[in-house]
Amino acid sequence: MLASSLERMNDLPSDALVLDVGGWAKPLPRADWVIDLLPYETRGAYGSLSGGVERFSAATWVERDICDREPWPFEDGQFDFAVCSHTLEDIRDPVGVCAELQRVARAGYIEVPSRAAEQSPRVGGGCVGWSHHRWLVDVHEGRVDFVHKPHVLHARPEYQLPEGFGGSLPPEQRVQPLWWDGSLECRERVFVGAGSEREFLLEPVAAYRPETARARAASGRLRRVATGLGRLLGSRRGRS
Repeated sequence: MLASSLERMNDLPSDALVLDVGGWAKPLPRADWVIDLLPYETRGAYGSLSGGVERFSAATWVERDICDREPWPFEDGQFDFAVCSHTLEDIRDPVGVCAELQRVARAGYIEVPSRAAEQSPRVGGGCVGWSHHRWLVDVHEGRVDFVHKPHVLHARPEYQLPEGFGGSLPPEQRVQPLWWDGSLECRERVFVGAGSEREFLLEPVAAYRPETARARAASGRLRRVATGLGRLLGSRRGRS
């Protein structure tokens, strides 16, 4: 989580009731409650989001699948604030989780990877972005869009930023934060037709490397034309 966001959370009143959603790997000590698939006893695989004594305990750690389509065991508006940091891109139903977030909390904070980070090959190769992430996420003012992370992203260089580019960005450009109050609009964005998806995938490449985006797009078009001609010629040879 961004250091500036953690600092801003220090302004939460001491009596504010806070929920951490999906906080097992790196829990927020300020949270009074945590809900996560994994158990309390194994928490903190990657440390803690900040120093200090944990306000939550085994008694306020709810172990369950947050995507199980059942309401979480909390009342409407029970929490003053809810945190969901680097969880939504991992799970199978982020739209449903966002609906529960705004049901049980009156305000909150979301943080997800930026498109630039998610569309940069990892150093050493192997995959683009993080292999376990299911979604590409766009955060707008008051709205979150989720797009299924397509396999074509790993195969087409024109949709990728240079290897390791995401890690070279300053922290503020590696992630997308959203502070919400009262309501949280979210949706799954679905593309019909290859052209619209292509334009979407080229957006971060064009934003950070416009000359590279044009060159890669042209290269991709030439490769598809060559592939199409090869198939056509092969088909004709088969008929002769």
